[in-house]
Amino acid sequence: MAALCESFTLCGLGPSGGVGLGGGLLALEPGPDPDHVLLTDRGRTATLFKVSDQKPLGCWSVKHGQIITCPVVCNFETGEYVAVHDDKVLRIWNNQAVNLDKVFKATLSADVYRIHSLPDGGPVVLFRGGGIRTLDVLLEAPQQEIENVISDEVIKWSEAFMEDQQPVLIFATEKDGEFFVYVQKFKMNSLQKYRLEQQELSKPLSFTAYIKKQTITLLCLCSNDSVYKVLIPLQKNTEEEGEVLYKSLLLNLSVSGSVLKGTSFVVLDKDHIAVLGSQAASGEESKECLTIWNTKFQTLQTSKELPLGTSGQLWCYEEKFFFTHGKVLTVIMYKCETSSLAAAVGKLKDSQTPEASAFVNWNTLGDEELVDSLQSQQCAALTSESKMTLRSKKNTVAKAQPDNSSVGQFLLDLQDASTAAFEEKLGQLISKAQMPDFQATIGCVVTALINRCKKNKKYYPQNLLLQIVQTQDLSYSLCPDLMAVALENKDVYLLQVCLQRFPDIPEEITYACLKTFLSMSEAYLEEIDLSLESVICYIDIESKNKEVKAEIVENGFSAKPEQDIWDNKITKETHLAADGERCPVGPRKAALLNAVLCSAYSETFLLPHLKNLPAQQTVLFLRYLHYLYVKCSEKINTTLPGIGSPTISQVMDWMCLLLDAHFTVMVMLPEAKELLSNMHKFVRAQVRFYSELNKIESSLQELQRLNHQKDCSAYSIEVLELI
Repeated sequence: MAALCESFTLCGLGPSGGVGLGGGLLALEPGPDPDHVLLTDRGRTATLFKVSDQKPLGCWSVKHGQIITCPVVCNFETGEYVAVHDDKVLRIWNNQAVNLDKVFKATLSADVYRIHSLPDGGPVVLFRGGGIRTLDVLLEAPQQEIENVISDEVIKWSEAFMEDQQPVLIFATEKDGEFFVYVQKFKMNSLQKYRLEQQELSKPLSFTAYIKKQTITLLCLCSNDSVYKVLIPLQKNTEEEGEVLYKSLLLNLSVSGSVLKGTSFVVLDKDHIAVLGSQAASGEESKECLTIWNTKFQTLQTSKELPLGTSGQLWCYEEKFFFTHGKVLTVIMYKCETSSLAAAVGKLKDSQTPEASAFVNWNTLGDEELVDSLQSQQCAALTSESKMTLRSKKNTVAKAQPDNSSVGQFLLDLQDASTAAFEEKLGQLISKAQMPDFQATIGCVVTALINRCKKNKKYYPQNLLLQIVQTQDLSYSLCPDLMAVALENKDVYLLQVCLQRFPDIPEEITYACLKTFLSMSEAYLEEIDLSLESVICYIDIESKNKEVKAEIVENGFSAKPEQDIWDNKITKETHLAADGERCPVGPRKAALLNAVLCSAYSETFLLPHLKNLPAQQTVLFLRYLHYLYVKCSEKINTTLPGIGSPTISQVMDWMCLLLDAHFTVMVMLPEAKELLSNMHKFVRAQVRFYSELNKIESSLQELQRLNHQKDCSAYSIEVLELI
């Protein structure tokens, strides 16, 4: 199955976009990092963006009167950028360059159509006349003569691949309504020309291609609202000029009388393609939309309307779609899973959760189906391993097949087994830790437990779930419903352990945990056993209604705790730290909040959820973050003691996130006024302090140099004056 996920705006395209894309977008290319993309506008500017932060990292422009005529690309071998302006002028620069007029320049002898950059093969330059050169060869003699291969033909599309560690370039041309395909194999230094089969009412509008096992698969989006496939074997050498390539129908872009007029498309995997275009039923107004189709089962998997219109261009990198929507460049993430008929027709159970969550469904599966489901689940998990690993484990997996049935029977026994009996059988299963796919099996066991909890609300084996999470290397994706059930049962201890151990918790669940922790009273938390390792060293712990002062000490000195220092008016939610600064939450709530602070997240996806946090909880969380920030700043190493304590960077990031999400509310809220003022004063004082340190930096460096020069073998006292 395939689905569209979260979307966000990367940048504006109008005059207010701020990145020089007012002339529209020419192309989008991958940058030097998987999280970077290069945008080239239809004018003078190229911009490097960090996608996750939606921030430009660099922007370069040619002079007025000059125009960038092909997309800027990154040379992955050198980390440099390559551009062509005014058809023939080649420019090469790096991240440190500011003025493109002062970077490397070479004037070529022919017009350039496109530069393709390959991760392992370097840039390849395609000229408008069909000539092809690698960048290295071209730079040896920029004025070398470039042959004209395609007289009177116009290049419509091109793409490059790596095959057998050698570049392969394919491009399509048009002449008088006929289309031709050229394949350049650098290994054999041969250019092969083909003629594309011509059909009435099916003129190619867009092309894409991929290469696998020495065969290029060329896909054509045609004017008759269909996608055709053409296979081009690389190993075949034909002396016949203009051999005909016959098209075979891959997909009709129509659903229930509604036809999609595609403008561009991309291949996602062997069974899915994405098409951007306008869709309308007879008699209705057309609407632009982004769609994902399953080519194996000829079905529309998902669709998203784009009411503001697009430019008709679609790019896809790192499981993200990029396209213009109105006056902005929009990014939509997607996911594709292994095709099955149930997923293709939308009948897959629990299709919104990972496969492990739908592994055991007590309401729908019979005994035999349950065992079969386990076997298919384990086989599916095995396919995610590398082919080499699969080959090496082939015999081992075959021998382990009988165990699948025993595990399936074990899961069947869970339906009515007592907790004690379950623990005994679980111990037997854990003893088989060397069995193939052990972690996936444990994930299925947890899922089975969770499903039983859902069916029987009175059944909740907390200690058993806690034992499994603490002793096994699980992840959220292996048991996606675990934290949801823990939230429902207010099992904050299990949530704390999951936050500390799971590396892939969705931001929505992280926010739900934060909101739950902040809403709980200190009295309720006092009755719960929690891990306090992250707070015990810097927050006072209340024991038997008497507070004991635990100071953070240095140089081995600690003052004895005094007995009569506590103000009786202080509520249980206020605790004194070593310096008298009040902590706004108790130690147990602080430990839970620390687990949230230390969990992994994406700012882009967490921020929308944080905007829903109630104002009073936001103020309380900000007060705790401010308290941590002050505590971090007390020590020279700016770190908190304890195991699993948040770092100062994590504290500052969360403070910025909360202020971004609730700044207007914080400004208007009376109870937040003093907090914001204290935060402002503290940060301003720190800025001044570091500014003063910067002033004496050179003097300190000089002192360090002098100390290295002297060899004081005897004890001495020196007085140095800083001027």
